[in-house]
Amino acid sequence: MHRAARTATVAIALATAFGITACGTSGGESVAADAKQTLTVWAMGAEGEKLGDVAKEYTEANPNVTVKVTPVGWDVAHQKLVAAAAAGNLPDIAQMGGTYMGEFAAIDALEPVDTEMFDRKDFFPAGWDQGVVDGKAYGVPWYVDTRVLYYRTDLAKQAGIDEAPATWAELRSAAAAYQDEAGTKWGLSIQPSGLDTVQSFYPFLYSAGGEIVGEDGKAAIGSPAAVKAFEEYGAYFDEGLAKKSVQPGYDVTKDFNTGDVPMFFSGPWIMSMLKTQYPDLDGKWAVAPVPTGEQSVSMAGGSSLVISKDSDNKPAAKEFIKHLTDTKGQEDWFERTSDLPAATAAWESGALAEDPNLQVFRKQMETAKTSPPLAEWSEITSKVDTAIESVTQGKASAEDAAKKAQSEVESLVE
Repeated sequence: MHRAARTATVAIALATAFGITACGTSGGESVAADAKQTLTVWAMGAEGEKLGDVAKEYTEANPNVTVKVTPVGWDVAHQKLVAAAAAGNLPDIAQMGGTYMGEFAAIDALEPVDTEMFDRKDFFPAGWDQGVVDGKAYGVPWYVDTRVLYYRTDLAKQAGIDEAPATWAELRSAAAAYQDEAGTKWGLSIQPSGLDTVQSFYPFLYSAGGEIVGEDGKAAIGSPAAVKAFEEYGAYFDEGLAKKSVQPGYDVTKDFNTGDVPMFFSGPWIMSMLKTQYPDLDGKWAVAPVPTGEQSVSMAGGSSLVISKDSDNKPAAKEFIKHLTDTKGQEDWFERTSDLPAATAAWESGALAEDPNLQVFRKQMETAKTSPPLAEWSEITSKVDTAIESVTQGKASAEDAAKKAQSEVESLVE
């Protein structure tokens, strides 16, 4: 049995043993899309809170279909989904991150995407790919996310920097210039250690042409490209350009506001934070694509919408997902949440087309890379977190850290 299937089976066995249950629908023949029915939907985090309003409007326009949305916190989402799968009781539709997809596809809990209704070409490639397991699509992209470079333009002028750094060499040079010429405390904020340090490392790893696990399913974190990424990442700490320790929950925007940190990598939600919390910074910052190593590639995130294999309401579920992911639905969702649309057509008009900062995110999404849908991905990335920390803290060379991580990842995937 494939390791993903084994992991998922164990998780479900544990859920059954502890008697965990969840609400939802059960299997059976699907009813027609326009028949009287109730669709159950689980959505996570802030999306769960916002989706109820969309569901209400959809029900008003489609009175035979009642859409019941249950908000679920991301901290308990995986547990609840596993419990529901164990009971054969997943909701009709669930929001699902790419890191869950392999696990639930492996146990045949998800309905494959109707590719006559949803076309890959309508979405960012990375958005679509995070829902694909063993060549088959199980999730329709709902919104996407990636990381780009935020930088202080006013302090850049003081540092003699005319343009956003476009290469690794320019990024490191800019970090030093910010310190030396503009008097900033640090040059770049990147995570030195701790849980999910790998998310800060991805822009370096992917831009070096490296991967943690290759397309062939084999460990690749020990490759020359990955070693190069470890070396570049570690150089910021060796040269005093980045802080070697940060407190849990560190908010980089505070130091960005004071000027202690002039550059950092992050996602689109930061733009809203800066505008609302630090209005005096307006006109003093901008975003730019990830600087190029061998290429400019960032991580891809976001969420997909999946349909339970056991749903009685698959036709109606597909219609509701279509409503959420067509151009109009994507534009509406962006206005409500600022989540970046997964459908590329939604970027052709309005603020998405006119805002130069948003267009940077669009450009980055075109090359962004998604993580492979492996059930053990969290365990794999924890090994990389440890490797990164050993480099940033001067405990191991880039080559030694990569070699150790390679061995540890191999034991998980091979």
